[in-house]
Amino acid sequence: MLNHLLVRPFAWVACAATFALVLGGPPLAGQAKPAAGAPVFKVDPSWPLEMPNNWILGAVTGVFVDGKNHVWVTHLPETLTEEETSMTQTPPIATCCQAAPTVLEFDATGKIVQGWGTGPMEDTTNWPRNPHGIFVDHNDHVWIGSYQHHRVMKFTRDGKLLLTIGQYDKNAGSADPTLMGGPAGIWVNPKTNEAFIADGYRNRRVVVVDGATGKYLRHWGAYGKPPDDTAKFDPKSMMSGALPTQFSTVHGLTGSSDGRIYVADRRGNRIQVFDQSGKFLAEQVIAPATLSSGSAFVIVLSPDAQQQWLYMADGTNHKVWILRRSTLEVVGEFGHGGRQVGQMLRPHGMSVDSQGNLYVGEASTGRRVQKFTLQRR
Repeated sequence: MLNHLLVRPFAWVACAATFALVLGGPPLAGQAKPAAGAPVFKVDPSWPLEMPNNWILGAVTGVFVDGKNHVWVTHLPETLTEEETSMTQTPPIATCCQAAPTVLEFDATGKIVQGWGTGPMEDTTNWPRNPHGIFVDHNDHVWIGSYQHHRVMKFTRDGKLLLTIGQYDKNAGSADPTLMGGPAGIWVNPKTNEAFIADGYRNRRVVVVDGATGKYLRHWGAYGKPPDDTAKFDPKSMMSGALPTQFSTVHGLTGSSDGRIYVADRRGNRIQVFDQSGKFLAEQVIAPATLSSGSAFVIVLSPDAQQQWLYMADGTNHKVWILRRSTLEVVGEFGHGGRQVGQMLRPHGMSVDSQGNLYVGEASTGRRVQKFTLQRR
């Protein structure tokens, strides 16, 4: 049981250095000093390789590393400007560039394997307009959320649509068993083939469906209670220790090999932990003074057998937090706002390969994916 891990804001602030770490402040040159034994990462400036066809990325909304150590990326072509897509204007205004397909697959070296999802903007039947979040399951099926249009879509590896959960632009609230409300992150349990969905841009829940049929199975809100879409929350209240009783923005989630579900409540500046039935086990608040979009964007687990480390992308403070999974203690961080190599602006998609290396995608004007290599000691 993890009940003993329940952490309230400020309850574990024991010294000035820890206080700076919790709030995202700079105890040492803008970065918290990592705890002994905590993972350390270094950016790999050679990854990825140049894309073909004069392709460029818009805002990156999802990153996932599959069982082949191939890196899947979703992005928003509509965020690119006319100058950035000069060769596709009518008439063309320059020789470069054009938007890459909505869904991209890179191999481990950073070379493009394929891209798909280039349907016309007015045809939304068979491709994920405004994709948000991506997951490749144990059957090689590619799951993609569509946060603005309330759907989760499952594809074959080469982009054939297999299943749609929810309906385009229809939402009936967090209690509805069939419609989605701003779905984002996805995790599929390889043992049960249940798909766990962070249904949180409009709704306030985690919803679980059958991975084969899309049939609704169950859902829950913050603390494992029924979600209440009418609840109000002022993020500023977190600075005085108040926590939202409901999810604010259920944005990312992942599951562990020992049956835990880790949920990133973005504007709630926290991670909540559940068992797979929705029983609340623990929470950790990170950078509670963060306003705007909040701190808790995406969470992933390290690939070692114990899954010792939990990584959380923070798209408002422009960094990645490192937590010890057993205690949810913050033990380190890396990243800094900026456009230089190794810096990041709005890290929004993140995943980990079998060697423990992290891939971080940026949804702001950086519009790129960077590889951060785990340093062996």
